[in-house]
Amino acid sequence: MRTGSEPATARSPLRMRLWLSLWGLLWTLFGVVAFSLTGRPGWAAACAVVLLLAILDLGVITYRMRQGPHYQPGRDVPPYEPDHRDGRPRRPGSGGGRSGGGRTGPP
Repeated sequence: MRTGSEPATARSPLRMRLWLSLWGLLWTLFGVVAFSLTGRPGWAAACAVVLLLAILDLGVITYRMRQGPHYQPGRDVPPYEPDHRDGRPRRPGSGGGRSGGGRTGPP
């Protein structure tokens, strides 16, 4: 269902990032070993840097996945209202449009 506010309510594809990060981790680990055995320390160091980034990304992904449905909602969780910078979510019919009250300009 499209609501018109998709950029503000977009959901991060954390499971896809998890698998891509694991794939990158395997390839960079292979690169470190292969370049070390063939005597190319510069390439091995470059792969090691990317390996560290993949490990860091895995940590961030697992942290966000464990935070619950706010960061990784399932199909049964409806989209939530974006933050309107006043601390309160806008509800339908609360006068947030052009015809009613509410905030009309930038903060």
